[in-house]
Amino acid sequence: MGGSKSSIPGIGAEAAGPHVLQVLPSMEMGGVERGTVQTAAALTAAGWRATVASSGGLMTHELDRARAQHVDLPLAVKRPFRMLRNSVALANLIRRQGIDLVHARSRAPAWSALSAARRTGKPFVTTFHNAYGHNWAKHYYNAVMAKGDRVIAISNFVSEHVRETYGISDDRLLTIHRGIDVNLFDPAKVSAERIIQVSRGWRLTDDHPVIMLPGRFTSWKGQSVLIKALQILGRQDVCCVLVGGDQGRGNYRAELEAHVHACGLGPVVRLADRCTDMAAAYM
Repeated sequence: MGGSKSSIPGIGAEAAGPHVLQVLPSMEMGGVERGTVQTAAALTAAGWRATVASSGGLMTHELDRARAQHVDLPLAVKRPFRMLRNSVALANLIRRQGIDLVHARSRAPAWSALSAARRTGKPFVTTFHNAYGHNWAKHYYNAVMAKGDRVIAISNFVSEHVRETYGISDDRLLTIHRGIDVNLFDPAKVSAERIIQVSRGWRLTDDHPVIMLPGRFTSWKGQSVLIKALQILGRQDVCCVLVGGDQGRGNYRAELEAHVHACGLGPVVRLADRCTDMAAAYM
């Protein structure tokens, strides 16, 4: 989830340091987007310049706060012709903005970014945010994330998956664990009013323990597993909140709702849209 603003300050995209371009499908809420904002803020705070290219979304305003530039490109599109056009647009952006390094965070944009980086002679870095499943066709598609001059994995599990699946040598593979902004999530800085506002929005009661699963509504996030576990346990004395929103995956949300009712958990499980105050939600 990416619903809480980072407390990392930015000092300005006009800084004279190296210029990093991050590329991802969109700036809707999620872990990839949150990491992009935090990286941009850290870059500008260090005196570097930061630009993000995506199809836009709710979190673009946080790039403004980080003093990073956002460039709108249809990078969520997976059609080959559109990806080719994106590679040309990115190459032009790299030359025009004086980009020094290209960092791709998702597969479809990575194909365009790889082409643009090679065309302009710029270093290319990728980040694996997940251990992708694959068949032979998906293996080829996913493999672009292993083509970085440096490849970042967000956990030891993902790092091992990448090493075993793509044969990346240790001199190219780096594990950088996802961090947490301890200032943002400091309980002493979360007011009772903020907690009450989230609680009311989710219709929580004081006499039921709360189980929260934050994450986009996609099958690999495990929402259906939690619903099944609650059915097996037969617990009606808890409140379970699935937080994340469907981000256009209306069919999967409908499947989850049907699963909840089929398991007799209608009074127990709530599907909540994205949360803009995750610090309060965790309290």
